[in-house]
Amino acid sequence: MATRERRLAEFNGQGDPLPDQAVQVLCEDHSGTYQLPFPCKFIDGQWRNAASGSLVEAAVVGWRLPRFT
Repeated sequence: MATRERRLAEFNGQGDPLPDQAVQVLCEDHSGTYQLPFPCKFIDGQWRNAASGSLVEAAVVGWRLPRFT
């Protein structure tokens, strides 16, 4: 299992992403950190699902440009 610090280092987006830029986000709760399974956009100070526009109801602690496998 990845440590919190290592996961945060992988999601080291600085500042806010560009308004229409879909990114991967790292969230955190009482159980630890986890990556959301869908791309998100940061719109008007809120994280939203890039496809549906739904508000992300989780504590986003980091973001990064999408990684393709």
